[in-house]
Amino acid sequence: MVHVPNVTRADAVAAVRNPLAFIAARWTPTPRTVRRAALSALVMSVVIVVTGGAVRLTGSGLGCPTWPKCTDDSLTATSAMGFHGAVEFGNRMLTYVLCAAVGWAIIAARSEKPRRRGLTRLGWAQFWLVMGNAVLGGIVVLVGLNPYTVAAHFLLASALIAVAVVMWQRSREGDGEPRPLVGKPVQQLVWFLVAASSLLIAVGTVVTGAGPHAGDSSEVERMPLDWETVAKLHAVLAWIVVTLTFALWFILKAVDAPKGPLDRTRELFLVLLAQGVIGYVQYFTNLPEVLVGLHMLGSGLVWIWVLRVLLALRERPQPALGLPGPAPEATVGSRA
Repeated sequence: MVHVPNVTRADAVAAVRNPLAFIAARWTPTPRTVRRAALSALVMSVVIVVTGGAVRLTGSGLGCPTWPKCTDDSLTATSAMGFHGAVEFGNRMLTYVLCAAVGWAIIAARSEKPRRRGLTRLGWAQFWLVMGNAVLGGIVVLVGLNPYTVAAHFLLASALIAVAVVMWQRSREGDGEPRPLVGKPVQQLVWFLVAASSLLIAVGTVVTGAGPHAGDSSEVERMPLDWETVAKLHAVLAWIVVTLTFALWFILKAVDAPKGPLDRTRELFLVLLAQGVIGYVQYFTNLPEVLVGLHMLGSGLVWIWVLRVLLALRERPQPALGLPGPAPEATVGSRA
């Protein structure tokens, strides 16, 4: 029999006043548990983007015509609303799964010993991004899928993915001072890559906003731009990102960079090639919904790997307790 400690009245009051502190005082997760919690939040942040795309591509964006209820008279979808209502309401319900994953990440980070305040803050940042995007999602419905609000909805989801990636990475390393693994020129090239990737994602939302997939079967406002011209600009930006990635890999090989940055860059290059193939095929086959959905998934994966490349440029060891730190090592890539 496992002994269950008695919960006193004082314990109950403490749990109500500060539940996170109450749990942290009684539970210490393993580092592996914290990493898994952070990874679950990242996975769900991608899943919610993909399912949101499914809502749009099936024309179910107004399957629930109001918010926060599904209809004026019902909190949930009804059988009379059919397939579109079920798809839209299902996506709304997945927001609660995302909240649960983020909540688990927050609790695990808060309970880790020694306490890591930075990791906990990253968890809370995800929580507020989820709440903000839930409200923005409601606004998207209330304004009839206005393309500008839809674009903002996707960009905020990309911000959520970014924070989730950082938290996952930080859960796998220590809290010591970051030590660069490459020189300044290489770091600057990677920041150019991050900027170009951000612009690529932003222009991608414009392609969607001007394109034929409005998200609903009825007449929905589109961005007043020529769709094919914006799509070609998007393709040019994609080639810029691919070129920067290849240049980065070549430079990292030339300066004999550590394995981490090289591996992440190679993986990013492969993800970009797969995303490019999907992008061109969907363009020349008149945007079939399945390929557009895969392209949205690819967009999230590209963003994740760009950030992984950035985070691989430094290491953060566990701080030494009571011992002087090692002498700084010379970084590679200073001659790049």
